[in-house]
Amino acid sequence: MRRHELTDQEWELLAPLIPRAATGRPRVSDRQVINGMVYKIRTGVSWRDLPERYGPWQTVYTRFRRYALDGVFTHALQHIQASADAAGDIDWLVQIDSTIVRAHQHAAATGRKGGSTGRTNRNDHALGRSRGGLTTKIHLACDGRGRPLAILLTPGQRHDSICARPLLERIRVPRMGLGRPRCRPDHVIADKAYSSRGFRAYLRRRGIAQTIPEKTDQQRHRHNRGRHGGRPPAFDRQIYRQRNIVERCFNRLKGFRGIATRYEKTATSYEAAVTLASFLLWARSV
Repeated sequence: MRRHELTDQEWELLAPLIPRAATGRPRVSDRQVINGMVYKIRTGVSWRDLPERYGPWQTVYTRFRRYALDGVFTHALQHIQASADAAGDIDWLVQIDSTIVRAHQHAAATGRKGGSTGRTNRNDHALGRSRGGLTTKIHLACDGRGRPLAILLTPGQRHDSICARPLLERIRVPRMGLGRPRCRPDHVIADKAYSSRGFRAYLRRRGIAQTIPEKTDQQRHRHNRGRHGGRPPAFDRQIYRQRNIVERCFNRLKGFRGIATRYEKTATSYEAAVTLASFLLWARSV
């Protein structure tokens, strides 16, 4: 095993979930190709610069793109989450947060021919423009052990509070046997960016406990209203100290250079890269 490649344990977890063609000519080994994908997102090199030991770069890219469109890595991530949940290994004290990723100039060419097809997702490809250039924001929900449960990509200027509800609704951990997937955390920890009356009401409707600090202007507005301002939301400082777990999860994800800087043109491919990196984080913790 070389550096930046799958270990035997990681391959044993991923191999049964890789689709295989029943007919056709012999193809490059699945492990060899997926090692090329892992090497690519770990180092951030361009597809054309992949070492020859992974086979033709066109083969690695074509298969990565096919897996991204078919949701292969998403299914693999859900499968390893389901196994952990069945073993009681998921801590449902969920933290949510976001991080901004700078997009490389090669990721900005989505308007050229072939840059947008009917099978890709949003037309903006989760690219936002600001003073610093093109950016993408990764919204993340992780469990109490710092492992990703759900991922959402948006343009870099999108506010966190707008994406909080869609992010939580992406949490979907299947059952190994009968039963519906688990979608509801026991507790949600978030920073002040998520402090809104609408989001707090949404969590209460779903029966989810929350630890979210109140913004200063919201406190002042409530005090100005006197007795009509209502009671302050409950806030446990001891529980809130665990919010650094999601920051450490981002730190591990950005250890992959292809995640820390976005090189992929389409949101579908970049989300697949983040999902594959998330799978590897899970595989190293079980």
